[in-house]
Amino acid sequence: MSFLEQYESIIRLSSFAGIFLIMAMLEIAMPRKQRVLGKGQRWFTNISLVLVNTLALRLIMPILAVGMAHYAAEQGWGLLAFVNLPIWVEIIVAFILLDMLIYAQHIAFHKVPILWRFHKVHHADRDLDVTSGARFHPVEAVLSMAYKLVCIALIGPAAFAVFLFEVVLNAASMFNHANVRLPLRLDRLLRLLIVTPDMHRVHHSVIERETNSNYSFFLTIWDRMFRTYTAQPEKGHDGMTVGLSEYQDSKPANLIWSLLVPFKTNKDDPIKTGGSSTKEHRPVLKSD
Repeated sequence: MSFLEQYESIIRLSSFAGIFLIMAMLEIAMPRKQRVLGKGQRWFTNISLVLVNTLALRLIMPILAVGMAHYAAEQGWGLLAFVNLPIWVEIIVAFILLDMLIYAQHIAFHKVPILWRFHKVHHADRDLDVTSGARFHPVEAVLSMAYKLVCIALIGPAAFAVFLFEVVLNAASMFNHANVRLPLRLDRLLRLLIVTPDMHRVHHSVIERETNSNYSFFLTIWDRMFRTYTAQPEKGHDGMTVGLSEYQDSKPANLIWSLLVPFKTNKDDPIKTGGSSTKEHRPVLKSD
């Protein structure tokens, strides 16, 4: 067993805990928006989803990202197996390709009705903070990992590149969901390269055309390249409403509701099978 395979979980957990603590402290020191709901139940639900997702991945997936990178290398799989690049170039290329493919996956979870059923659990959160970055339904977590494994097999990246990408992606998710007020000049400078909290918050607006933008998780180039970039929310960050228009109540802060809502089709739920209801807030990619 390689060093990364042996210590990956420990390193990733330490990174997660460190970034979480830093962002949580910054949210207290320099908050961006006033909360709609209290922390207690929201944090319990969001952190519980992290634990459920971790357990689901360990029980269902026979191999995870770094392990797949090792296996792909042993089998000679992937595009990078056919070229002889310096390791640092391979790491950069693999990182960029993986980030682009995660951008594409994000769009798919918005456009495909059955995938949106699960992804809407993430968007239903009525406040954005450091815990929102890990608030995903277990089915989405498993599907996302399966997709990522296929991408790794197709690219054939070095195991370290995958490890680095996983750590950065987790850290970036906590950072760009954080309720932190960055100086405007710093925000403008950072978003030339990476997604900032203000940039990603637009994606969580109840206004559909804003939800249909800013899909990038780390590098902002994809939104600019594919014309899905929105600089600022129409109503400003203080005036914008976060979440989904049909769930502007306390339900999204409930763990059981969050686990069961993708499967609901009763009259109290606006989601219908196949997304045919006109009430469903199911975003689609902008065409302009």
